[in-house]
Amino acid sequence: MTLDPRTPVIIGVAQVTDRVDDPEVARTPVELMTDALRSAAIDAGAPGALAGLDLVAAVGGMWRYRDPGRQVATAVGADDATTLLTGLSGTSPQRLLDHLASRIADGHLEAAAMVGGEAFRSRRRARRLGVEVRHDADPELDPAERYEGALDMATDHEMGRGVVEPGVVYPLFETAIRHSRGESVAEHRNRIGTLWTRFNAVAVENPHAAVRRPMTGTEITTPSKDNRMVAAPYTKAMMANNSVDQASAVLIVSAARAAALGVPRDRWVFPLVGTQANDEASPGARHDLHRSPAARAAGNLAFELAGTGLDEVDHLDIYACFPASVQVCALELGLDLDSPSDRPLTVTGGLTFAGGPHSNSVGQSLAAMAGRLREMPGTGLVYGNGGYLGKHAFGLYGTEPPVGGYITASAEVDRRATPGRTPDPGFAGRATIDGYSVSHDRDGNPTRALVCMLTTSGSRVWGGATDPATLDAMVVEEFVGREAELDPDGEVSV
Repeated sequence: MTLDPRTPVIIGVAQVTDRVDDPEVARTPVELMTDALRSAAIDAGAPGALAGLDLVAAVGGMWRYRDPGRQVATAVGADDATTLLTGLSGTSPQRLLDHLASRIADGHLEAAAMVGGEAFRSRRRARRLGVEVRHDADPELDPAERYEGALDMATDHEMGRGVVEPGVVYPLFETAIRHSRGESVAEHRNRIGTLWTRFNAVAVENPHAAVRRPMTGTEITTPSKDNRMVAAPYTKAMMANNSVDQASAVLIVSAARAAALGVPRDRWVFPLVGTQANDEASPGARHDLHRSPAARAAGNLAFELAGTGLDEVDHLDIYACFPASVQVCALELGLDLDSPSDRPLTVTGGLTFAGGPHSNSVGQSLAAMAGRLREMPGTGLVYGNGGYLGKHAFGLYGTEPPVGGYITASAEVDRRATPGRTPDPGFAGRATIDGYSVSHDRDGNPTRALVCMLTTSGSRVWGGATDPATLDAMVVEEFVGREAELDPDGEVSV
């Protein structure tokens, strides 16, 4: 097969992880990204590739850089490169790489780099120690051109009722999953503990992972001094862990540029397909808390466009901010999580164990997936989600080029099959609980439950419970399916 010279090719990848004890000498996010990009060029065997970059695109982060791509480009000598900056979302790296691949395939770019990174670990250590860290954001730069904007996650009413943190909302999704499967609290705890050991096992072998200590399912799910209950049913060992200093970089060029740079053919990894779809941003507007029509539509479309199926994909990286995201994706793709399998669900270890540099977790996964494909040729699937399971992005990658060229597409979601729900923010009265989580303080005491309920008219409403006896019971008993009373101020009594 004659290869189209505009075919997008990943030629270099790198991950960078710092574990510096002294935060005053720790590297900044831009320094980590710059190191990652230089390392990606070395990985490609083409350090000179950086000077010829047309574009340096950065994944948005929790920092104050106006144009981090420009600072990285200047540092690596890519003075003529333009820049892009994404919004904040777990889907941003996959969506951004999809965008770069499309522009190369269309002939609008020859060479681009994607970078992303955070330095949460050193900054948190600095706050604890009461010292200052270095800041290198250039205030004179104009703001970067944006690719995708702000992430819409919940309505003002929902946020006012407590829908404000992923670490509280995702465990609420988990209870909906538990109820949908008809599991007892103990059965469910054992199952998700076993699921999470599969991610832990990969992280143990990942030199970049934040947590490399082997853990059993019981250790993961049982509260302890080092593994407190955060928001039942999730302990700390089931939560996303962004206390990392990590960055990644991906060099993506046209096949013609890859050949001109002399990058060996066995270093090439091909983007095959990129798809995306969105559910309702507001979790209260969705028909079911344990389902995602958009993930199903986007995932199935990716396989259809690539002419393959899930069982034929050699390597997986399923976005693992919390166990709920893995289970919902698996349900929609038809991936059986309950049967033993030699195919790992991740190439990094997921956000709990590998660590998640905020929006760039999938950036780390993409770098790791390219490395895995070089070691074990075939195809790989990368999935990212954003918001409260509202945004979904899939990418298929392979060691053989796409037959019909690179394809990107947005999936159509059949809203007739699962119509959204109409909010009723003024509701008060009897309703049925369809999901809840119980937040705990650092001493392990339950403090408040976030509760969502369905009214008899089918609207989903939100409230909170603070009664100590109710909170204690909610941790050990199943409350999904029970009737409760919601007062006008949002207090729930069961």
